[in-house]
Amino acid sequence: MTPLQIVSRLSDRLVDTATRWSLRHNAQIECLGELRIFGSPVLTFHRDARVVIGDGVLLNSRNERYHVSMFRPVKLMATDEGARITIGRHTRIHGSCLHARSLIEIGERCLIAANCQILDSSGHELLLEDPARRNSSRDVPRPVTIGNDVWIGTGSIILPGVTIGDGSVVAAGSVVTKDVPSGVLAGGNPCRIIRGCR
Repeated sequence: MTPLQIVSRLSDRLVDTATRWSLRHNAQIECLGELRIFGSPVLTFHRDARVVIGDGVLLNSRNERYHVSMFRPVKLMATDEGARITIGRHTRIHGSCLHARSLIEIGERCLIAANCQILDSSGHELLLEDPARRNSSRDVPRPVTIGNDVWIGTGSIILPGVTIGDGSVVAAGSVVTKDVPSGVLAGGNPCRIIRGCR
């Protein structure tokens, strides 16, 4: 390892340690054990929102040693009064956005690859009959639930109201508009079941 690489690694460790300390001392974040941080996530919280992070969770915002290009750091947003994000034990999140206006629940041992978007709100109402009002509208958020041992492939989008069952895999680049049952491989736009576990 070159001297420059050594300095870079030490700098990364200092940033990670400071970021971990900052998250653990944020009144809106409850850490239930060890928290692993690579790089600095982007955090945007309403003063009455809450994030609960289980033991052994990894929030990876560092692109250099990740196996695909990560476009942005991890982004956790809980932007409305009472909004809540929960992340189960030993889940890994790489350079993805979780935006809750109501509730996003992620189970244990999940793998969320880079550049995914998980949203419980589309932001605006559809208003096909009156599109001039769309820009000033807000839709009603619908909770997103991701079970245990779920793998969400890079670049996937999980839309409001979706539940993904335990052990399922969402293929890279999928747009999930409807529930995905447990133990299946699903993919595409819109996402469909490709095969079951047998």
